[in-house]
Amino acid sequence: MNIFFRLYLSIDKSKNCSKLIKKLKENISLQLKNNSSYFGFIHNTKFPIIMIAKWNGQALAESNDTVVVEGNHYFPKESINKEFFKESNTHSTCPWKGEASYYSIEVDGEINKDAAWYYPTPSKEAEKIKDRIAFWKGVEVVKE
Repeated sequence: MNIFFRLYLSIDKSKNCSKLIKKLKENISLQLKNNSSYFGFIHNTKFPIIMIAKWNGQALAESNDTVVVEGNHYFPKESINKEFFKESNTHSTCPWKGEASYYSIEVDGEINKDAAWYYPTPSKEAEKIKDRIAFWKGVEVVKE
């Protein structure tokens, strides 16, 4: 908790930043792994900003309600264009989020293997990304 408190104090000292502090309180939480120096930031981008995940000329997902963890936008599963997503057998484990599952993306006959991932049962520290999907491997996530 000291890291978050220091971040809050450093922002609090700047002038005219009460709106920023309010947004921080509402949209950012710091997750610390017990007995570890590892930490990750989680914040929600529920603003009028619409984020789009694109690959091979197609919009894979579009939402103004993404959750950002370690620089990755997690889109609500309802926001994805399911026609492009194929379940993968790939799994990986994050020390603080839990076990990830993957989707391969198929657009116009081209496949981007394991280009999207999600946490079906994330840890308590990462519960804000439950039922959300993130992207990598050349998928662009941009503001509309």
